[in-house]
Amino acid sequence: MTMTSTLPPPAPPRRWTPARIAGHVFLAFWILLGLGITLGMAAGWDSSFLSTYGPRLLSGLGITLWLVFWSLLIGGLLSLPIAAGRLSNNRIFSSLAFAWVYFFRGTPLLAQAFLFYYGIGTFSPELEAIGLWWIFEEGLYAAVFIFSLNTSAYQAEILSGALRNVPRSQREACAALSLPRSITFLKVILPQAMIVALRPYGNEIILMIKGSAIASIITVLDLMGETRRAFSRTFDFEAYLWAAVLYLVMVEVIRRLWDMFEGRLTRHLVRRSDD
Repeated sequence: MTMTSTLPPPAPPRRWTPARIAGHVFLAFWILLGLGITLGMAAGWDSSFLSTYGPRLLSGLGITLWLVFWSLLIGGLLSLPIAAGRLSNNRIFSSLAFAWVYFFRGTPLLAQAFLFYYGIGTFSPELEAIGLWWIFEEGLYAAVFIFSLNTSAYQAEILSGALRNVPRSQREACAALSLPRSITFLKVILPQAMIVALRPYGNEIILMIKGSAIASIITVLDLMGETRRAFSRTFDFEAYLWAAVLYLVMVEVIRRLWDMFEGRLTRHLVRRSDD
């Protein structure tokens, strides 16, 4: 017996709308601008710069990756109770979770860095008394603390939105089968929600990589911190060119790896026709 699956109709051919034409024009403009800057830099290329400051930029790159990794991990753990609060029917918990998300999503990360790094310094005696001053004494640990709080709000909103996206009928079906709530959540609800949340999570990783440059203002010698130090000593704009290249490489590698990861997890959603 030949079995066929209903496939969606093929996508209509793309038309050259004014918006699409404008997008291609702007893309061409930025490509030409980038080529012009690159050629201009190549005309006054200083081969000694890369040999002198290249290892330091790579060291800063490692600090950036370390900072982003731990911030995302700790922020992800913090986002779990916050997302639960956002979904809770308890007005106190839901209000506290809303206030957390509202503050960290509604204020600039730069302002949060200044607030927690420089502002909390006024409470150093109290923090030393309870053994927490070491977090803010070292700029790198303070950056992890600040970025973790910031990304926890975004990750909580991503997770709570994905959980809301799962149809109520899924829970009702599990209840009809007398499945425990824990099994329903872990085996049915959460896997479907994570598929919806994969793309926003990938975007959050990329945003964190780019936002990590703010750590350089609180004495962290990450990629941007090393770039600023190299520029302050040489006044060579090449430092920022190499920093831009390294950030582009990081973002592109993460994007491609995340696309592969997402494709692997959602491969069962691809509908095929079998004979």
